[in-house]
Amino acid sequence: MTPEIETLRKWMEESGSIVFFGGAGVSTESGIPDFRGTGGLYHQQYAYPPETILSHTFFERNPEEFFRFYRDKMLFLDAQPNAAHRKLAEWEAAGKLQAVITQNIDGLHQKAGSRRVLELHGSVLRNHCQTCGTFYGVEAITDSAGIPRCRCGGIIKPDVVLYEEGLDEEVLMAAVSAIRHAEVLIIGGTSLTVYPAAGLVRYYRGNKLVVINKTELPGTEADLTICGPIGQVMAQL
Repeated sequence: MTPEIETLRKWMEESGSIVFFGGAGVSTESGIPDFRGTGGLYHQQYAYPPETILSHTFFERNPEEFFRFYRDKMLFLDAQPNAAHRKLAEWEAAGKLQAVITQNIDGLHQKAGSRRVLELHGSVLRNHCQTCGTFYGVEAITDSAGIPRCRCGGIIKPDVVLYEEGLDEEVLMAAVSAIRHAEVLIIGGTSLTVYPAAGLVRYYRGNKLVVINKTELPGTEADLTICGPIGQVMAQL
């Protein structure tokens, strides 16, 4: 165990108010690619750039192409939680972790047993009819072809935040409150480049800001930085 991991372990033992803020890197060890990694979607070739396809405008104008991409590249329903997801659920069960704030849409935190999960960008597991509001599970997308439609004829839209769409205000405010009241804030598996989510860190008022990432995050004034795959790091705690 490195001195940095030993320090974090000590902080975990002493604190009863921990908040975790994670991104795509938390799920890469579960086989879900990081969009901005060297093998991620932003480094692959498609007829349109991923950020264009995953925009509100594209969804409205070309829903059939949107869903073709979405089914092919956004759904990883066989993925299983890794050591990071499981450790966070363990901390929550022990009464130490107050919230998981995630930019991921895969539902793996809940699959691992976490209950206090704030999904900034929504979830692929939830879908609603744009016309009548009827709720649908992910099967409505996977078990259909072309544009998935409700019984009323409306388009079924995934509850994920697309480019050009705003974050859910209630989720955002809950995340701000959790971070503001955290004693220990752990940032893991995120490059902190996607706003407004990345701006949430500025609400932290404590002196135990921890960054766990494969690479250092320039400009982040962390009190403790641990470089390495987050699952491997957290398995040691």
